[in-house]
Amino acid sequence: MVLAVAWTMMLGLGGCERQPEPASPSPGEEQPPDVPELPTEPTTPLHPALVAHVQAQILPAVAEVPAERRVELARLATFVSERGLAKQSADLTFICTHNSRRSQMAQVWAAAAAAWFGVDAVRSFSGGTEATAFNPRAVAALRRAGFELESGPGDNPRVRVGLGPQGPELLCHSKRFGDAPNPKEGFAAVMTCSAADKSCPTVSGAALRVGLPYEDPKVADDTPGEAARYDARSQQIAAEMFYLMSLVRG
Repeated sequence: MVLAVAWTMMLGLGGCERQPEPASPSPGEEQPPDVPELPTEPTTPLHPALVAHVQAQILPAVAEVPAERRVELARLATFVSERGLAKQSADLTFICTHNSRRSQMAQVWAAAAAAWFGVDAVRSFSGGTEATAFNPRAVAALRRAGFELESGPGDNPRVRVGLGPQGPELLCHSKRFGDAPNPKEGFAAVMTCSAADKSCPTVSGAALRVGLPYEDPKVADDTPGEAARYDARSQQIAAEMFYLMSLVRG
């Protein structure tokens, strides 16, 4: 199974429009769902190193997801559940400015969490307001987490991401969020950086828009703390994707 990564998002371009959108409920208006009991083994066979990383680092971190972010993740869980009940795919498109770090990691971890919990309806994608490249530091962080990644040639290489010995598999590269093979309508747009969140108050074709901005690990590039910063961001994203899929599976 090959999933994809893609996107667009500039003012007046790629389906990003300056239009009013109903405000999301504030954290004070909703009580976030508790963390369900988490299975310690994946439903779909995954690479042993990835399973060990999830068991040691990700599952314990799920309980630390902040309440205000659990509210937003619960909105996504409702979207995924409703699509699954309707026998439709639940397409999640993770959007940031360059589709280089945060949105790529979110796309990969969403696929891994869906495989862990057996949420077959989920298809994950990613993209940006502009295309750059899947940053090698983010690739390295995912490799340290137990994924198997193979990068192709070129300035914007296709990166094959293996989750398990016999699949699933993703083919990732940087692109604008409206570019193929990303869905054009009926998807959930998940804004993973504050710049993209602010510049695109609505995303054309999206059935749901959720803001989940993450701090950019780029701030640590070429410093002694680079690997630790990328690993921390990867773990944060992973914990939230596992919380999301745990709500869907119940």
